[in-house]
Amino acid sequence: QVQLVESGGGSVQAGGSLRVSCEASGNAVGVISCMGYFRQAPGKQREGVAAVKTGGGFTYYADSVKGRFTISQDNAKNAVYLQMNSLKPEDTAMYYCAVEFQSCGSWYGLGQPAYWGQGTQVTVSS
Repeated sequence: QVQLVESGGGSVQAGGSLRVSCEASGNAVGVISCMGYFRQAPGKQREGVAAVKTGGGFTYYADSVKGRFTISQDNAKNAVYLQMNSLKPEDTAMYYCAVEFQSCGSWYGLGQPAYWGQGTQVTVSS
């Protein structure tokens, strides 16, 4: 099993920056292959935002966040970090950390992540 604990997020004005973090623990952390974030705004479907392969060499970004968000990882801590710059009101959502054991396919709409975090709210005001 994997437990995901998220931190960060909060409220900021448009153009500002926020950072969210996610640390994984549990007896299956060693087989996590992909780790990243989804988000869901009220009345909208959940969408994949960014992901990184834990072995390195691959990152995914939704078109809507490319050039503004950066995902990074610390394998020693089993953690990922999402740095969000130039935030827009449309970035307002609950952000959920998630992991997969085989690929990053769920970020492309192929299946679902194996585990989810509890979510952290990001609110961007205009």
